Amino acid sequence: MTERTENTAPTARGRADRSSSGEFAAVDAELAERGFTRMVFELDRIESLLDLLGSPQRAYPSIHLTGTNGKTSTARMIDSLLRAFGLHTGRYTSPHLETVRERISLDGEPVSEERFVTTYREIAPLAELVDQRSAEPLTYFDMTTALAFATFADAPVDVAVVEVGLGGAEDATNVIQAGVCVLTPIGLDHTEWLGDTIQDIALAKAGIIHPGTTVVSAAQEEEAARPILERCAEVGATVAREGGEFGVLRRAVAVGGQVLTLQGLGGVYEEIFLPLHGAHQAQNAAVALAAVEAFLGAGAKRQLDVETVREGFATASSPGRLEKVRSAPTILLDGAHNAQGMAATVTALQEEFAFSKLVGVLGVLADKDAASLLELLEPVLDTVVVTRNSSPRAMPVETLAALAAEVFGPDRVETAEQMPDAIEAAVAAAEYDVPGELSGVGVLVTGSVVTVADARRLLKR
Repeated sequence: MTERTENTAPTARGRADRSSSGEFAAVDAELAERGFTRMVFELDRIESLLDLLGSPQRAYPSIHLTGTNGKTSTARMIDSLLRAFGLHTGRYTSPHLETVRERISLDGEPVSEERFVTTYREIAPLAELVDQRSAEPLTYFDMTTALAFATFADAPVDVAVVEVGLGGAEDATNVIQAGVCVLTPIGLDHTEWLGDTIQDIALAKAGIIHPGTTVVSAAQEEEAARPILERCAEVGATVAREGGEFGVLRRAVAVGGQVLTLQGLGGVYEEIFLPLHGAHQAQNAAVALAAVEAFLGAGAKRQLDVETVREGFATASSPGRLEKVRSAPTILLDGAHNAQGMAATVTALQEEFAFSKLVGVLGVLADKDAASLLELLEPVLDTVVVTRNSSPRAMPVETLAALAAEVFGPDRVETAEQMPDAIEAAVAAAEYDVPGELSGVGVLVTGSVVTVADARRLLKR
């Protein structure tokens, strides 16, 4: 009887954990009431809130990232490199896959439920005050941004790695005026908010460049490069460009990733193992290295320690980016949601995987160019299962199925209203006609970060 009581009675820590989880769930729901997808591009409200908090974003230096594709992967690599050099880091990225806590990381780990709740409770009354004074209430993203900056100041961190939410100039994160700014490749996306041309989008994103900034830019199309360089000249920023001051010299496919030789600002870094797939991730690695060199003061006369750089890249990760979550059949998750991102994913699949059969699960948002995604996927997929993700902005299955039938032909398209059914159908299709060869067949879940998040919750249990 005594033994049974000891095994089943809740401990003080267990009660505290449940209490913390309950408080976090309440806070999470309260945040969600602000409208997860509501967007208001004005800095006045976030500036007012941060002023009331004592400007926590001024308590540490920052590295600020924008671009169309590769922001989160590059931010995670920068974070990993900085930690390898012994710095305490805060990282703010979006969107999240499973929990909002992923957006706010301390030393590479999502902030705890307890810290998240405590910080939110400190900010919430001040946010209500700002709401009362404003025509529009603070958005969900405004709140998570303030939470991140306050969390980093309280930790405290040595450096914050901050990814914009959307655009740049009017994004809530553009209050930090970072000393190092990173621009990943810029393409057409979010045109309803940023403009119909690459030039317009680049102009919006270049708004994170402030006087005295060091800018690290991935290779850009000429239409995007021009506004970036004009902004640098206007504010007196220094710019380092991929293909000029830094870049990927060599890359070779390796088990679990790739081995790189990178030209950095301070010299050549050889035998860098990166546990991520694709030439686009090699490009992200070169950008991340240059950003860390710029932050740590490396350059023509000073190179970073190569072994420490190797350590930083070896521990880098990027969930939801050609992430393998199951074997036999192999199931890959990839959040590509625009043509530029999907082209990089398809190239990586062709170069680094040798599937005898590959089946896709595709769910996209209604405002995306689904036809372009399907055209890019058609050469590498045997069959596609179209479905609907959990976003209220998801494209209806029948609409996506009609587009898929035009590209793939009706015989290569299946439909499933729910994600569990879509994954089940894709696995069955992958295994069909290839008994005993499960190691050579695969399933790719893609089309949206929301689609990947939905699948990841199911498959990572």
